[in-house]
Amino acid sequence: MSSRISLDELLESRDRRWALERKLIAENEGKTEIVLTVVMPGSVKRNERSLIVANAAVEALCQELGCEPTIIKDLKTGFEAYWLVDGNAKELKQRTCRIEESHPLGRLFDIDVLLPDATPISRQSIGLSPRRCLVCNREARFCMRNHSHTQEEIQEKINQLIKSFQLSNSTH
Repeated sequence: MSSRISLDELLESRDRRWALERKLIAENEGKTEIVLTVVMPGSVKRNERSLIVANAAVEALCQELGCEPTIIKDLKTGFEAYWLVDGNAKELKQRTCRIEESHPLGRLFDIDVLLPDATPISRQSIGLSPRRCLVCNREARFCMRNHSHTQEEIQEKINQLIKSFQLSNSTH
């Protein structure tokens, strides 16, 4: 269930996702496309933990958007889900960012809202600050660029978030 992927496999999957995003936009003029992936650093992108995160993210987005995803792809290179919805892209980005910021696993959700030219709307363009680091809460890009944390530290934080989420869900 949890096999390592190569950098080439990761890059090929990103290229396929990029092509699918553009195809969906071209075929669904007037709709706003929302793309969900799971933040899972390291060479294992699909495992039991990533599926817990993916299921929680899909549930949160379905609840927020009032519809099921158009496409779901559960791939070795990571989980992907695509929605095509009516609505203003910037307003939808604000709503999806609220999910990322308020859901117990939201830091592990990567929700892109695409403009008609298929470029994702940035958090900064709607007045939000960049994503924060899982481990230390600095700007995530800073820590990624500087390799501030070990894979073990990052994986431990992810494990803590998932365990806490599962515990809180088992008591409800």
